[in-house]
Parts: sequence; structure tokens; C-alpha cells
Amino acid sequence: MTQLTTSPAASAVRTLAEEGGHESLNAYAIGGGALAALLLLLWITTRLNRDR
Repeated sequence: MTQLTTSPAASAVRTLAEEGGHESLNAYAIGGGALAALLLLLWITTRLNRDR
């Protein structure tokens, strides 16, 4: 089978997926932080859009 040429980012993601991620990465903390950031952005957007 021939190996396709991939970008450095794709190879880094593949390496993390094969090794199960880094020990210091907590999926729940990352997901919770992302949710909090999106909710903050939603709140800011609704506060700045009062003219409608």
C-alpha cells in the first residue's frame, strides 16, 4: 500500500490518535472550556445586538 503525503498537522493528529492523546489533556476540561467560550461569545453577541 502506498503512503500518502500528509501535512505536519495531520501527522501530529494521527500520532495523538494512535497514542491515545497526551496524559495532561482532559477531554472533559477541553469540552467544558470550549462550551464556556461559546456561551460567552453568544452572550456578548446578544448584548451588542439590542437594536433589533
